[in-house]
Amino acid sequence: MTRPPVANARMYSATASVRADWNALLGWVLAQAGLRWDIIDHDAPAPLATLWTRNDLGLAMMCGLPYAQRIGTPGQPTLVAAPIPTPARYGGQAVYFTDIVVRSDAPYRTLQDTFGGTVGYTLADSMSGGVALRRHLEGYRTPQQPRLYRAAVGDLVNARGVIEALAAGRIDVGPLDSYYHDLLWRHEPGFAAQVRIVAHTPALPIPPLIATAALSAGELARLRQALLASAASEELAPVMERLLLAGFAFPDLADYRPLAAMAAAAATPFEEL
Repeated sequence: MTRPPVANARMYSATASVRADWNALLGWVLAQAGLRWDIIDHDAPAPLATLWTRNDLGLAMMCGLPYAQRIGTPGQPTLVAAPIPTPARYGGQAVYFTDIVVRSDAPYRTLQDTFGGTVGYTLADSMSGGVALRRHLEGYRTPQQPRLYRAAVGDLVNARGVIEALAAGRIDVGPLDSYYHDLLWRHEPGFAAQVRIVAHTPALPIPPLIATAALSAGELARLRQALLASAASEELAPVMERLLLAGFAFPDLADYRPLAAMAAAAATPFEEL
């Protein structure tokens, strides 16, 4: 007997309380959709990439880059929906940015001020923590200044790792997924206040909710209907407010295709920036 799919919200579980709220939201959505699926944990330090190799995901967040790279392949995930953050800078769209941050007491006022220091990144194949930052920095390189930084520190894994490295003085500048950053400000302002933004990248499609399991047309329709209904639910209103979540959009997979091209074009390793 085939086991039912599972749900997971690890990617934006910025704190323990945020994870609980995401699980509450996913549980409500599954109940509304009439789907008796388990909500599973996949906590750090377990790699997110391992989660995304599973073929039984019914509703899980996935970085936009690996999703884009799997479009058109036999294992292409189903694009279910995408979150719409509430802060004004998102303009009511299912987008996000890479916030480029420095330590709050650092002397830097602009991104250019950090040149000559040490740049940090989460993972080279992360969209927000690697590729988007690398692509953005490449625009500053010139024949007169081919190297922007004297050193690079990688494998910081996630936004918390970047903030901790900045606070410890291991790096001078690093990237944060803007929605994760906003969730930290909402729930752990003392931790988030250790850094401040000096620049951000252009908006990109936000990591979507996907399914790697084979869903019937009815299951997919009920999932999307329940996700849409979450925005108007009085019961969920406090959860949505704490998640800084306005609701969900239903983008086309073509919106994500440029991410794979961006990764291919961002050819300069951090160690050579």
